Amino acid sequence: MNAVRFLNPAGEARLGTLNDGTIRDAGAAPERGFVASDEAWAQLERAAGPEYHVQDVRLMHPVTPQKILAIGLNYRSHAEESELNVPTVPVVFAKWTSALIGHGEDIVIPREETRPDYEGELAVVIGRRTYRADKATARQAVGGISAFHDVSGRRAQLETPLRQFTLGKSFDTFAPMGPSIAPVEGVDLADIGVRTTVSGEVMQDANTRDLIFSVEDLIVYLSAGLTLEPGDVIATGTPGGVGDSRTPPRYLREGDTVEVYVSGVGTLSNPVRMER
Repeated sequence: MNAVRFLNPAGEARLGTLNDGTIRDAGAAPERGFVASDEAWAQLERAAGPEYHVQDVRLMHPVTPQKILAIGLNYRSHAEESELNVPTVPVVFAKWTSALIGHGEDIVIPREETRPDYEGELAVVIGRRTYRADKATARQAVGGISAFHDVSGRRAQLETPLRQFTLGKSFDTFAPMGPSIAPVEGVDLADIGVRTTVSGEVMQDANTRDLIFSVEDLIVYLSAGLTLEPGDVIATGTPGGVGDSRTPPRYLREGDTVEVYVSGVGTLSNPVRMER
């Protein structure tokens, strides 16, 4: 049973459960969406509203977090292709929540961005308020997982001497998330497949076994001085295969469709277009 936020045929924002292409209405969606807390999952299990086929509704990004914390260079394969040393502590940057879009919505490349790139990632959704976690409480803090696309404007990101990650990563529509949030009971966070295709061509195909810093490591590191709230999102990093590191580079183009698959979650799909 995965959690979704969707617009029903009447245009109302609702929460629901997703099973085999069928959505069961679980009530009105709060402003923040599905925060993946224990209480939120319990409410979802009581869903008794009407059913819809997934193709008859519009899926929204499932949660609007207070914080999107993104991790750079967290797969060994990506560090290698970037010709950078494996980091000794997590590389952290922020993405603005205004960049969030849902499954099926257009990624719109600003006219000024000449090097738009793709980065498929596993997203971890925090399920309980967490401060100064240890390894055990870090695992307990995970409320769900989702697919995340860290769309990256390499021109903006890399044109300054100190690399302004936040701007190049936070253009409008540059944070697709979804299509659902999957529960983590019985899930091995160190064995989750992540795959990205661009217009049908597999560009990234990896597993969280290749992470430099595990999900628990990231939560321990981030929560030392920073309170993680239910619904906050950690984008755990992208594997090797990004467009900027290919020869020749493969940047996103008008008419592309990017699909990010995360095992247990499903496939997040978004078309690409250039700003008019």
